[in-house]
Amino acid sequence: MDALGLELPPNTVLASERSGAFGQSLSTPRLGDVDRWVWLAYDQLNVAFLEALETEGRLGVVLIESVAKAQRRPYHQQKLGVLLSNQRHFALELAAAGYPVLYLIGLSDYSEPLHHLSNVLGNLDAFAPAERELRLEVEPLVQEGCLTVHPHPGWLTPREWFSQSVGHEPPFRMDAFYRKVRQSTGWLMEGGKPLGGKYSFDAENRRPWKGEPSCPEPPVYGNDAIDEEVEALIRTHFGNHPGSVDLTTQPTSANAVDQAVQFAMVALPNFGTFEDAMSEKSRGLFHSRLATLLNLHRLMPAELVRHILGSNAPHNAVEGFLRQLIWREYVHHIHDVTDGFRTLDINRQASTRGARWRGVRQDDEEDHPNHLSQSTPLPQAYWGATSGLRCLDACVESVMDEGWTHHIPRLMVLSNIANLLDVDPRELTDWFHVAFIDAYDWVVEPNVLGMGTFSLGTAMMTKPYVAGAAYINKMSDHCGACAFHPKKTCPITRLYWAYLARHAGSFAGNHRMAIAMKNVSRRAEEEKALDKAAFEQVSAALNAGREMRPNEDGDLRNWS
Repeated sequence: MDALGLELPPNTVLASERSGAFGQSLSTPRLGDVDRWVWLAYDQLNVAFLEALETEGRLGVVLIESVAKAQRRPYHQQKLGVLLSNQRHFALELAAAGYPVLYLIGLSDYSEPLHHLSNVLGNLDAFAPAERELRLEVEPLVQEGCLTVHPHPGWLTPREWFSQSVGHEPPFRMDAFYRKVRQSTGWLMEGGKPLGGKYSFDAENRRPWKGEPSCPEPPVYGNDAIDEEVEALIRTHFGNHPGSVDLTTQPTSANAVDQAVQFAMVALPNFGTFEDAMSEKSRGLFHSRLATLLNLHRLMPAELVRHILGSNAPHNAVEGFLRQLIWREYVHHIHDVTDGFRTLDINRQASTRGARWRGVRQDDEEDHPNHLSQSTPLPQAYWGATSGLRCLDACVESVMDEGWTHHIPRLMVLSNIANLLDVDPRELTDWFHVAFIDAYDWVVEPNVLGMGTFSLGTAMMTKPYVAGAAYINKMSDHCGACAFHPKKTCPITRLYWAYLARHAGSFAGNHRMAIAMKNVSRRAEEEKALDKAAFEQVSAALNAGREMRPNEDGDLRNWS
């Protein structure tokens, strides 16, 4: 029995009864002062959720820290730290605003303490979880009447807009949805027509960055006692997880969220032009770094839209940023409509789960989308073993350091190289899920299974996003720091040709691939043999964890 007179589930404690900075800062609520209790999930950290409830009487808030959730996958230490510190700061902010907060910390998943609390406190209000995984976990509580679930107020678009513009069956295409959203909201519209004469300015947003204009330095956030306590907790209990935790690089408090938004507005004017650029001089360039806050709903998407549309940034930057926010809505709807792609009639196969982190392997009885039947294991280069390909190594360094890169390294380096190596798309998706601080099932699975790889076939994309060394050389400065020459010895281009040749049957009849496949057919037999040899040698080297180096004569057949 605790100070509230509540008998808590086994291995569960009230945070307000623990020592330490957080426990001492959070008061124990009086149950009699609350008329209705609302459970907010770990990614619903905004008072706007409570304001969305039309109710009389005083609301109290239930927040839960689940050790089982943190241990479910080998999540990056930074991801765990960012989530926990934001949730703890949010709890204190709610309490300061006058909301009684019941904050539980336990070893179990979420359903056990919620079931227990509903028996003691009565029916709990809740909001539809964004993650499919969490929806399934609490669905029995909904069926039993323990939870009353309300619509999630954090989305910009209703399901009806998706259904009306895209439908419920593939092929799903972003363009129709994007136009529907713009027309229905009036964003960047005038007289029923798009500002600037067209909907998308993507063609203007593909310039490489050569050092000018200068990039704004991302904020350094001051660690408070809550941050330091969370960092110590992560290092003590999850120090065997990948990466490290440093909360000076991520916003966790309300003031820090405001600081992050201010940085994004400073970066916005040049975001559009250099949206696709990559550089080792600036990992983030002009990207906002706000996805984590959006996905935790520390920052509501509607609030960010107001900031973007109210800015004086160039139209191509505003439109490009807005398109990213609408893409976020688009992938959420696809994931929801298809039950995480389980309703799609596509090729599937069993996969090894656990992202190959230090022997972690999870049980899995499902078969997973795999249009091209790709089955190469995820190389350890994705966990920091040096590959010798500077583009890959630099991107992985960013992920291991920060749990983050912007979307072009994710798509055109990390996913591209995995695709060219025929890495199992489920393994790659699992890696993104655990390694990135902004990754949750509804966003990471469509982006990796549907776009980063071609595992859904044409259900989401008309063709695979694959490229050789020329693209990476054009859009980044990685090649200048690489032992391989982008035009002479880099294996990525040969991997590209080998990929197209291996999967020629799957691309037959795809008009978007017609030119590429015609070029494959024109390659000399000797070149095709070298392409195939490159694939075999690079796969063998990376699967063995070896670093590749070109020989002095640049002979592609004899990499060391």
